[in-house]
Amino acid sequence: MSARGTIRDSGLIDTLEALNSAPFKGSVWRVVREGRDPCQCSASGGRWDDSTFDVLYTSKARDGAIAEMHFHLSRGQPIFPTKVRYHVHELNVTLEHALHIPNLRSLASLGLDTSRYGQLSYHEREQEYLRTHEIAEVAHFLDFDGIVVPNARWDCSNIVIFCDRVPPTGIELLHDHGIINWNVWMNSKRIK
Repeated sequence: MSARGTIRDSGLIDTLEALNSAPFKGSVWRVVREGRDPCQCSASGGRWDDSTFDVLYTSKARDGAIAEMHFHLSRGQPIFPTKVRYHVHELNVTLEHALHIPNLRSLASLGLDTSRYGQLSYHEREQEYLRTHEIAEVAHFLDFDGIVVPNARWDCSNIVIFCDRVPPTGIELLHDHGIINWNVWMNSKRIK
C-alpha cells in the first residue's frame, strides 16, 4: 500500500525498477515568493508529488522556472496579479540516484496521456496529475532521490528533488537574481 492507502501499480514498479538511476549535478532555477527560502521543500500536491512527501521543484532553465510560476499565478484569471513579488534563484543541486524521464515519449511509456501534458487549464490540472502522482510516488518508494522530467511550460527539463532522500549539502543556494518583472518577462517571451 502507498502512503495514501492505495495499492501501487505493480507494472509501474517493475518498469521503474528496471530503469537505471543516474546522477544529476548542476545549476537549476527556482522561483519563490519574496521572503521565502528557495531551498525550503514542501508537499504541495503539484504535478510530481501527491503531498505525502516533500519535494523541491526546480527547472534546468531560468525561463522554465518562471513559466511554471506564471502558470500557477495566473490560474486562469483574466488579469495577472502584478503586485505580488517573486524572486528567481539559482541553486546548485546534487542528486546521486535520479530517475531520468527525458521526453514525452518516455512519459507515455509510463502510462501518461501526453496529449494533454501541460495543456489543461489550472482548474483541470488534477486530471493530468493522477498518473504523474503515481509515477513520482513509486519513484520515491523505490528510493530515487529525485526525477528529471520534461517541463510542461517550457522546452527544458525540470528537476524535482525528493527532499528526504537528499542530504542538506545536496541543495545549495548560489544566487538570488532578484525580483521578476512579470510585464517585461511576458512581453519578451510573448506570453499571453
